[in-house]
Amino acid sequence: MVAEFSLPCHALLRPRSATDLDRHSPPSFAASAAAAFPSFLSTSIRSAPLPHLRVSSRARRWQATTAATMMPESSLVHDLGAAAVTSAVALLLLRFWEELAKRGVFEQKLSRKLVHISIGLVFMLLWPLFSPGSAAPFLAALAPGINIIRMLLLGLGIWKNDAMVKSMSRSGDHRELLKGPLYYACTIAIATSIFWRTSPIAIAAICNLCAGDGVADIVGRRLGMTKLPYNRNKSLAGSIAMFLAGFLSSIGYMHYYHMFGFMDESWGMITRFFVVSLFAAIVESLPISSELDDNLTVPVASLLVGALVF
Repeated sequence: MVAEFSLPCHALLRPRSATDLDRHSPPSFAASAAAAFPSFLSTSIRSAPLPHLRVSSRARRWQATTAATMMPESSLVHDLGAAAVTSAVALLLLRFWEELAKRGVFEQKLSRKLVHISIGLVFMLLWPLFSPGSAAPFLAALAPGINIIRMLLLGLGIWKNDAMVKSMSRSGDHRELLKGPLYYACTIAIATSIFWRTSPIAIAAICNLCAGDGVADIVGRRLGMTKLPYNRNKSLAGSIAMFLAGFLSSIGYMHYYHMFGFMDESWGMITRFFVVSLFAAIVESLPISSELDDNLTVPVASLLVGALVF
């Protein structure tokens, strides 16, 4: 199933330049796409804009064209296939880190942070697989939704998997999965289903949570000799690393989605990402993040500030 699906999706994901888009009128491009690919894969991978989000003019032109040519049934089939591929990739990635943890390749704390960094960022890379259909964000959210169920089963002790618990917990206690890892999965599910790929808010929330918070812990443990005066559990190096990792990854995904026409790319957008990542790093450094959980405080801060600036 995955092998059959991946080749057409790879072809569909090749970004087109603005010159290419302008040179083809919408009807001729739709006709050529329909002739080149099977019907259930020839639907657009452009995302339908939500009312409260800014969408690039290129994306609006593309969506207007595909809305008239795409059947709802084919869109649903396409998105079900994309959801299956996305869930399979997420599961394989978890199994990969689980196996490394079982073999002791990395120490437990480092293994946990590598899972933390990679899962959300790889998941976002697969968002362009989905069509502009209205069900796409909810079907995409199935992958983190499955992870939420997994965290609940493991955290409550209903399902036993010591290797998976070890790769995602600080102490190896399965009950720990009901806190940080569960908050993590819920954040990605909410960012996907509510904000989706046309929203810089989704990018900021996931990048600050995954890249920012994950890198902060790794750098802080190794280079964090200088502690913050208001929180001796946090270091200056870790806070700077969090800001830079969250900010730079946000810019990277802004450019990535811009190539597909999902959002605009501008200095104003970069400035707003700077503000959100800076605020998220400050919140992560506060004592309240240690008392609650930075997997909760960081995305909440990113969502709130992002709603104000974007």
